[in-house]
Amino acid sequence: MIVSVNSDQNRSEFDLLLGSTISELNDHAKNSSKKVATLSGRNLEPYVKDVMTHLAIGTVFENSIELIGGQKFPDIVAKKYYGVEVKTTTQNHWKTTGNSVLESTRVDNVERIFMLFAKLASPIEFRCRPYEEVLSEVVVTHSPRYLIDMNLEQGKTIFDKIKMPYDTLRKNENPIRPIIDYYKSKLKPGEDLWWMDAENNSKPSSLVIKIWNNLSAKEKQELKNRAMVYFPELFGNSNDKFGRLAIWLVTRETVVCPNVRDLFTAGGKRDYVIGKTIYQRVPRIFLNLFDNFPDIVETILQTSAFELSEYWKTKTTDKTKLFDWIQLVAEHANKIQDAKHLNITQILTELNH
Repeated sequence: MIVSVNSDQNRSEFDLLLGSTISELNDHAKNSSKKVATLSGRNLEPYVKDVMTHLAIGTVFENSIELIGGQKFPDIVAKKYYGVEVKTTTQNHWKTTGNSVLESTRVDNVERIFMLFAKLASPIEFRCRPYEEVLSEVVVTHSPRYLIDMNLEQGKTIFDKIKMPYDTLRKNENPIRPIIDYYKSKLKPGEDLWWMDAENNSKPSSLVIKIWNNLSAKEKQELKNRAMVYFPELFGNSNDKFGRLAIWLVTRETVVCPNVRDLFTAGGKRDYVIGKTIYQRVPRIFLNLFDNFPDIVETILQTSAFELSEYWKTKTTDKTKLFDWIQLVAEHANKIQDAKHLNITQILTELNH
């Protein structure tokens, strides 16, 4: 990724200052390795600031090096324009988890940021590169954060992957959206993102992971109803038709269910009566559907067309979403031998009246 630096004031001088700082720090690492090895975490930031301050004497950056306290980003600022983010690892590698994609704590007016990375495992070494050149991926802890790789090759940054420069992304009203779109485009069938942003209508996840058997009967049925809405493939014969449901339960609902298949298939077949018509030997999954149809319809009506389109992997609208869902269920049901005698479209249409 190429970032224009023509408008950066004193950029060449700042590059020289950073180069001198890294050389000085690496000298310290060789000559005072025991002392430097103790400078993990926040202890390293004032140390780097002091080295930069000393080396800035006689340059345009003299008396302009500031250590930014608290949780601000970046850690050190020069002439209120350049920033240095300090990271450390005690492992013998050059990767770590970086800062939030949202950059909500970014210091005002800082335009160019550099990553100063200290590998405190023997042999101790310091490196520094432009921030945007070492961000390889986005990973998630409590929020999306960049993954730092100080050995990252040119053209391999997350910004190259999403085809959007760092400065464009960070100034975007919703910087998470392009990243989500990129990772979604790489999903294999049945996979899903375990973290979604609020714009996609996802509710906050509970901190507690629950076991299915500990849920109340009402909670279980509500989840089963929503599953039948979101995952129409449940009514088909695919070998992995319960895959997306299992992922959804864990990632969106924080519920672990060891036997997802049993939720819909346990209990065998029985006859089902609608009006004067008797449908014989109806598979259990369709009995669950028919018995809970009013609540399922209500779930469809209360769910936005946008969210349903995301789950169904096909476009729907608020006017057509119920009909579209019925068609999807019927298409999958046609593939089940035990349901060949059932006209699912007709049955669901009758139940809806």
